[in-house]
Amino acid sequence: MDNRPIGLFDSGVGGLTVVKQVMKVLPNEKTIYFGDTARVPYGSKTKETVTKFSEQIIRFLLTKDVKAIIIACNTASSNSYDSLVRTFPDIPIFEVITAGVESCIDATKNKRVGIIGTQATVRSGAYELGIKQRMPDIRVFTNPCPLFVPLAEEGWTDNEVAYLTAKSYLDPLLENGVDTIVLGCTHYPLLKRCISKVVGTDVTLVDPAKATAMKMRRFLETNDMLNSDGDGSRTFYVSDHTQSFDTLCERLLKQHYIAEKTDIEKY
Repeated sequence: MDNRPIGLFDSGVGGLTVVKQVMKVLPNEKTIYFGDTARVPYGSKTKETVTKFSEQIIRFLLTKDVKAIIIACNTASSNSYDSLVRTFPDIPIFEVITAGVESCIDATKNKRVGIIGTQATVRSGAYELGIKQRMPDIRVFTNPCPLFVPLAEEGWTDNEVAYLTAKSYLDPLLENGVDTIVLGCTHYPLLKRCISKVVGTDVTLVDPAKATAMKMRRFLETNDMLNSDGDGSRTFYVSDHTQSFDTLCERLLKQHYIAEKTDIEKY
């Protein structure tokens, strides 16, 4: 057994959707989460900048003696994962893209799927490449949805503004007959109710968070690192303290947490 915590990070509040799934799948595991709220969003930034930010955060998490790290951010996963694994070879690092790809392939019936994400994630082609490598005959349609992140960060997840924005982004995918859409940003499940209103019941929405948590569980079990009798404590750090983080954290995780502000740029 390894009672050290699991580290997770994201550009802001989106990664809390992954924390929620880790809490369900690994209830005894301690977690340490870092939200880079001072520098959100990552989706409009260059690959080099996203990688630099991610390296700083991982160095910070390593000071907390984490036993494994989940990149709870699609932009960092798609743009920086390979580099981060090379830079930090001594810590297991998991990304959310692979889980999303596998879940998407399992879900589609007509082999016409949509990918929505930040501009950087869509530009990277990571989802499309992963899907095509496993099932070449799937048709993949993509559309970046940059306004979803600020809407989620502000808590505007199910109002008229969110609905009209979602309709504008998703209608082109629906016109192409997709039966499955991957929520290719960990912020997007926060808008799931709104997105569902636009796409209807015939389209499956894939959230990679649960599959990522399951992948972490299998890894810990296989390597005798599972904490089976821990207290499941949660610790949160942010680069800038925001009210929206506290509000969404409490809403998603059903408990009040106080995030500690950290000067991430010194790492």
